Amino acid sequence: MGAVNLSGDPAWARLGEIPWAAITPDLRVDLEPVISAVLSGTPAERVLDRFLRSHPTLTSDQRRATAEAVFGIGLWRRRLAALRQLSRWEDASPSVLLDTLIDHPDLPPSEDRLAVRASLPDWLERVLLDELGDSASASAFADAINLPGPVCLRVQRTPIDDALLSSLTGALRCRYSPLGIILPGRPNIFGLPAYQRGFLEPQDEGSQLVGLLLDAQPSETILDFCAGAGGKTLLLADVTHDRSVIHAHDPDRERLGRLRQRASRAGFTSIRVDSLPPTSSCDRVLVDAPCSELGTLRRSPDLRWRIDPSTLHTFPSLQRSILDAASHHVRPGGRLVYATCTIRRAENEDICLHFEHTHPSFRREPSPILPTPDGFFRALPHLHSTDGFFAAIWTRRVV
Repeated sequence: MGAVNLSGDPAWARLGEIPWAAITPDLRVDLEPVISAVLSGTPAERVLDRFLRSHPTLTSDQRRATAEAVFGIGLWRRRLAALRQLSRWEDASPSVLLDTLIDHPDLPPSEDRLAVRASLPDWLERVLLDELGDSASASAFADAINLPGPVCLRVQRTPIDDALLSSLTGALRCRYSPLGIILPGRPNIFGLPAYQRGFLEPQDEGSQLVGLLLDAQPSETILDFCAGAGGKTLLLADVTHDRSVIHAHDPDRERLGRLRQRASRAGFTSIRVDSLPPTSSCDRVLVDAPCSELGTLRRSPDLRWRIDPSTLHTFPSLQRSILDAASHHVRPGGRLVYATCTIRRAENEDICLHFEHTHPSFRREPSPILPTPDGFFRALPHLHSTDGFFAAIWTRRVV
C-alpha cells in the first residue's frame, strides 16, 4: 500500500508509541461497550473516567492504552473507517475500529482528503477551509487539534521562580503568558502539593492571555459577565492581588458553585459570586461569550462528532445580546473585552463590527498581545500552541 508521509502527520504517528499489547483479550471485551457509548455520543472523557474507576487493577500500560483507545476511536473514527474501505464510520463495529487503531496503517494517497486524513466531519472541514483562508492553514490547524493539548497551569499567589520550577519536574514557562507553566506528560495535577496549597490552576495559555487583556488593576471594580466555573475570574483576583472587587456573574448556578469552591481553595476574598450582575458601573468588564468552542477541539477529541452544525447559526444573536447587556455596566473611561474560543468570523469579527456600529461610544483598542492586522487578539493552536481564542478590546469614551 502506498502511504501518506507520516512526517507531516504527527498525531497519527504517535499511535506507534502506545503500548497496545497491554490490551488483553479480556480487556478488549470490556472495552467494546465503552467504545459503543462514545460512538453513540456520550462524551469520551466521562465514559473513560467511569471505566477506569470500575477497573482499579489495570496496570499503568493498560490504563494508558485504554485511554488512547477510547479517545483515539472517538477522534479517528472517519479515518479508521476509510482504512477499512468503508464510506461511513457508522458502518464499522467497535471491534473493527479498535483493530484498525491498534494497527494504525498509513493511508493510501487516494484517501488524502483533509476530512478523511484528519478525521473531520464534512461541515468542520468546510469551516476550517473557509475561516483559515487556505488549505495549508486548515491542514495545520487540523493536525494541531489532533494532538493532545499540553498540560498548562496558571501559577497564582506566588511568583514563577526557580524554586517553584524545580519543585515541578520538567516544568517550563509558557511562551506568551507570564503567569503560565507547561508540565510534560500527563501528571496527576491534583496530587501536586503546589496545587493543594492553591498555587496552581489548570488553564490554557490562550485563556490566560484573554484574562490579561482586561489589564485589571487593584482597587478597581471588575465584572466577569460570563464567569462560568471561574478560570478567568481567579486570574483577575490574582493579578489584582486580591485587592479589587470582582463580580462573577453567570446564569448557571452549578458552575458558579464550582467557582465558589475554587475561590475558597485559592484563598481569594475579592470575588463576589452573583447570579445577577451588579447594578453599579464597573471599571473593567469581561465578556467570555458562549460560542461554538471550535478553538478547544484538541481538549476533547470526540467533540467534533458531538457538535450539531445546525446549531452554529444560533450563537451570533446570543452573543450580540450578551455583549450589549454587558456594555451597560462599563463606566465612562472603562474597558470592555469580548472573547470567544472559536475561529468563526460570524462569532468574532462580525459581532465586534456590529457592536461598534450600534455602540459608537466604545473605541476599539489594539491588542497588545498576538494582534491581528485589524488589532483584534487571536491565538491559534497551530501557530501559538494554545487553544484557539479571539478577543476585542474597547474603551468607553468619556462624554
